Amino acid sequence: MFDDFYGLEGRPFQLTPDPSFYFESLTHRKALSYLGYGLAQGEGFVVITGEVGAGKSTLVAHLMDTIDPARLTAAQVVTSKLDGEEIVHVVAQAFGIMIEGHDKATALGEIENFLHEEARAGRRCLLIVDESQNLEISALEELRMLSNFQLGSHPLLQTLLLGQPEFRDMLGAHPSLEQLRQRVIASHHLEPMQPQEIQQYIEHRMKCVGWQGNPAFDQRVFSEIYAASGGIPRRVNQIVNRLLLLGAVDHRTRIDGAMVQQVLAELTDDGSLAIVRPEPAPAPVAEPAPSPQAQHVASEPVPPTTTEPAAPAPEWADLSAFEAVLAERDAQIAELQRAVVELSDLAPVMRGPDQSSAELIDALNERLSSIESQMLEQDRTIRHTLTMLIEWVEESDSHRNAA
Repeated sequence: MFDDFYGLEGRPFQLTPDPSFYFESLTHRKALSYLGYGLAQGEGFVVITGEVGAGKSTLVAHLMDTIDPARLTAAQVVTSKLDGEEIVHVVAQAFGIMIEGHDKATALGEIENFLHEEARAGRRCLLIVDESQNLEISALEELRMLSNFQLGSHPLLQTLLLGQPEFRDMLGAHPSLEQLRQRVIASHHLEPMQPQEIQQYIEHRMKCVGWQGNPAFDQRVFSEIYAASGGIPRRVNQIVNRLLLLGAVDHRTRIDGAMVQQVLAELTDDGSLAIVRPEPAPAPVAEPAPSPQAQHVASEPVPPTTTEPAAPAPEWADLSAFEAVLAERDAQIAELQRAVVELSDLAPVMRGPDQSSAELIDALNERLSSIESQMLEQDRTIRHTLTMLIEWVEESDSHRNAA
């Protein structure tokens, strides 16, 4: 109704996720950074949490729009309360794998065969699990087991877990999930939008449907919407949707504060107050501690609390220095690869006349361990540098926004 009255091409504040309306707030930009980092690793788990309506599904839909399906096969599961056996069959169904009967072993075998076929075709596989807080512990453990599937040393499945704050709490504290925590390579908690982003968000969505300034919005409208919504996108959508409907009914070309109060009163009367009333911020919860095998986890930098100018770029943030580190790492890898080839060529002649097979194997294992240690050290260095670069860029963004 109101779209016709205001000459809009569609409904800008629908409640269902739509990637075409994606708005990159500060917290969503950070989430995309961690998602991109995690997906670049091609293994393990990436965890995104946030309040109901914070934009988790819209964020993932936007991400999927940017990914080439010829290189990545993605399947999405929206969970109810599933146990370990049920999640296996749901995952198979999500990837389009037909399983006869309800035999778990058969389902696991078919999933592994499918993942192998995709890898041989040059495609990675990503499983997206929404509403992960509904999963039983046994189901989460089964997802961890699926991450064990490999082709040689190449992992076949990566998993993105989306959930509400209670999932973050459960993942960080439940003793049975230690092995899963060790495989979380990146995580981010979506915060509400900041007060100054509300106007940008509303105008962005309006422009997506051809808004030309009708209706206009009084400036105080945006602060009142923030106060009523707590900065949660879905709550903002609900309020503005009702505002536009009220404006169309009353033939208003300007949305003012009195209309906001009328809409909030109506939402209170019809029982929707819980959706628009900001909830107290949850107590901070520590991110899952990384294991020695997962020390490359992308951790979130602490947001700045002052408006001081951003610090100058540290020496490691210089792009030329960063490229030099990459070049050095590539050279080291090439050298190590040559060493492996030399080992292979020399193995037949390394055994002396009195050297046993066991001694030869010990010598080879010692050399291979040395090579592996060097590669791990180089990999740790480059990951640490990349993480610091991301944090510095985000810290600079935060300083500019605060200013």
